[in-house]
Amino acid sequence: MRRSLPTLPIDAVLADVQTALRTRTCAVLQAPPGAGKTTRVPLALLDEGWLGDQRIVMLEPRRLAARAAARRMAQSLGERVGQTVGYRIRREVKVGAQTRIEVVTEGILTRMLQSDPTLDGVGLLIFDEYHERSLAADLGLAFALDAQRGLREDLRLLVMSATLDGERIAALMADEAGSPAPIVTSRGRAFPVETRYVEAPARRSSRPGGAPGVRDLPERMADAIREAMANEPGSVLAFLPGVGEIRRTEALLRDGPLPADVHLAPLYGALDQRAQDAAIEPAAENVRKVVLATPIAETSLTIEGVRVVVDGGYARAPRFSPRTGMTRLETVRISAASAEQRRGRAGRTEPGVCLRLWGPLEQAHLAAFTPPEIVQADLAPLALELAAWGITDATSLRWLDPPPDAALSKARDLLRDLGALDAANQITQRGRLMVRLGLHPRMAALLIEGKALGLGAAACAVAALLGERDPLRSAPGTTADADLRLRLDVLRSGSTPLPLGHRADLRAVQTLRAEVSHLRRRLGVPDASLDAEAAGLLVALAYPDRIAQRMTGRRYRLRTGHQAALSHDQPVADADYLSVAALDDRTGGARMFIAAPLSLEDIETQFADQIREVDLVTWDAEAERVVARRQTHLGALVLRDAPLANPTSEAVASALLDGIREAGIDALSWSKDARHLQSRLQFLHTHRPDAWPDVSDAALLDTLPDWLGAHVYGLRRLADVRKLDLDAVLPTRLDWPQQQAIDRLAPSHLRVPSGSNIRLDYSDPEAPVLAVKLQEVFGWTETPRLLDGTIPVTMHLLSPARRPVQVTQDLAGFWATSYFDVRKDLRGRYPKHPWPENPLEATPTARTKRRRS
Repeated sequence: MRRSLPTLPIDAVLADVQTALRTRTCAVLQAPPGAGKTTRVPLALLDEGWLGDQRIVMLEPRRLAARAAARRMAQSLGERVGQTVGYRIRREVKVGAQTRIEVVTEGILTRMLQSDPTLDGVGLLIFDEYHERSLAADLGLAFALDAQRGLREDLRLLVMSATLDGERIAALMADEAGSPAPIVTSRGRAFPVETRYVEAPARRSSRPGGAPGVRDLPERMADAIREAMANEPGSVLAFLPGVGEIRRTEALLRDGPLPADVHLAPLYGALDQRAQDAAIEPAAENVRKVVLATPIAETSLTIEGVRVVVDGGYARAPRFSPRTGMTRLETVRISAASAEQRRGRAGRTEPGVCLRLWGPLEQAHLAAFTPPEIVQADLAPLALELAAWGITDATSLRWLDPPPDAALSKARDLLRDLGALDAANQITQRGRLMVRLGLHPRMAALLIEGKALGLGAAACAVAALLGERDPLRSAPGTTADADLRLRLDVLRSGSTPLPLGHRADLRAVQTLRAEVSHLRRRLGVPDASLDAEAAGLLVALAYPDRIAQRMTGRRYRLRTGHQAALSHDQPVADADYLSVAALDDRTGGARMFIAAPLSLEDIETQFADQIREVDLVTWDAEAERVVARRQTHLGALVLRDAPLANPTSEAVASALLDGIREAGIDALSWSKDARHLQSRLQFLHTHRPDAWPDVSDAALLDTLPDWLGAHVYGLRRLADVRKLDLDAVLPTRLDWPQQQAIDRLAPSHLRVPSGSNIRLDYSDPEAPVLAVKLQEVFGWTETPRLLDGTIPVTMHLLSPARRPVQVTQDLAGFWATSYFDVRKDLRGRYPKHPWPENPLEATPTARTKRRRS
């Protein structure tokens, strides 16, 4: 029997929600925080005719919210949880044969859809708090819309949100005719909340301009809470980014003066259920609570008695880098929408106050909304779920924001390394086993392969350690030891010799042991002793992309090619290979936080199908020779490297040519004759480019295999190449007719009237030069021509001292005019040389008058 309940704002639009889902299969409900949508809407739809005796499944983004929502709905019916209303969360199920409303967390919904895409027995799916835009919620909605269109036309979908733009989601859920889903809006009934800005003093700020920083946030939060408790009635809800800040704030508050009626209550996801329940339950009579919470308290939860919110303005957000394949948690500024959600917590039941630990200017610059997780998260879980759903093209599903191509491609690369996908991105049998485990693909691969190797118990322990809170604590100012084996020893014994400045967190150890037992039951692994030395191999099963090889000191190269380093000298740094489980992504190299030694033998055995043997024939610039080695590679890691005795002649020749290309054309031994031949050929190419090859230095480097390749076979050293006669090699660039024609079209020398053979200078291919003493060309009336008489030679007529006295391409004109001026100027200077009045009839000579006679 339903109890008489106080009126909530959502009650005014429940009839509209009912009407929307009677006429359409999809609807959107927009309602502000505190309107009551989470607990009232499912109950209002329970007796709808279209639902019949089917169940309602409501998705909640957090376990704490799921339990609280189920409990409140059950209380409103005067029942216990597990009767009409139940819940399913990780490692906890409270449903019965009569359960009609199931509140589930995101992973549970995905498993339900994968195991039965028709959702037999389910009439309505509700996506609560969809504005949080978690990856699992986007994926669940995409699957549900796909199932509705292809398998269950009668399945109803309701998306409920506090701040989301309803029109976008309504368009996404449009029917086949393109008509958007109906939108129902509740105006809510929030009490007025006074907003006060508490800016950080400039001297305490860690950022320019006085903006509050994270480093001193616990101190500022503790000060603000003390002030609020002294000046305002009611309980306080304080928002901090993470557990570390909560603990430091709690310690500061306990050390300082607090009124006797104040009770401190931390609230975060890793807290045990009893402590979480204590934080959200009404305070005892004459007691005020201070709830120190992560963003877990931002939506869905109503904490009785709270009328003061103190907002630190930060949250932890995952940031995935497709470049490195790593995810790191960053402390980031919240969005304006999140700030408004938090502010609304102060006005749920009465007028309240919100203290924001930043200034109005910074408020104006907050992003409007928090980016959806799908655009910045690790997409490996999503990629595996898509493959299990039978989807290789993500665009075939409907998304509010589609998964980014780069991140999705990186995720599929990882899944192939884990054996979950084949080369065509189709799911494998192992991939289906991984999906059924419902864990991150890395952890699922670790458990499945660890069990196959007979290391099931250790695999469960490692998976628990990597998924839960670190049981190893280090003293302030001390960086925790990275060795995963230490943590396994702590888990096994509870107390073990630890490095100086370290201690075991016994509460975390208890949580870990419970998780290990849970994983063993799921995997069907008996209780067994833990082999800590297998830690490196087990981590490598989950993180094959993070196998690392030592370079120097504490620096390692990851399989991906990126570098990472241990933060300080420690025993694990002596290992040649590490499996890295936790690291950040920093510019210039990552820092490793948790790792374990890995043997080369284990790498070669476990990853044999991914190891490639490569013969490398390369140029050693320092030694100026070709070197040949056989290397065994795992990604960017060189596992083995040995000399290669018999490389192919082709590979050696190619490497040698690469070396010449790197050193430049001048590294070859160019004789004067070879350079002269090159210039003659370039002259021919300049004037007849279609008939003659380009032999400029740049062109010769580009075409080394064509003209030099055949001559370097059998050679390995540049010194041997330098022994080649390029004057004989260059003509091989020509065909036989060209070799026959070159001396006719571009002769190396010209015979002048004196009988001398003078070398032509082709350094300027546009105008070849003949430099000759003037007396040697007496009687030569026509300028010589090249290239079948088409290109005149430029005559450099020289004095007896071999200095140019005239440059001309018109020798006849010179004799007729300029010669007489030259004769007048030089006859007295060089009296021993002939200067006839009629040079055309004079005898050409290279000698003086005396030598002639």
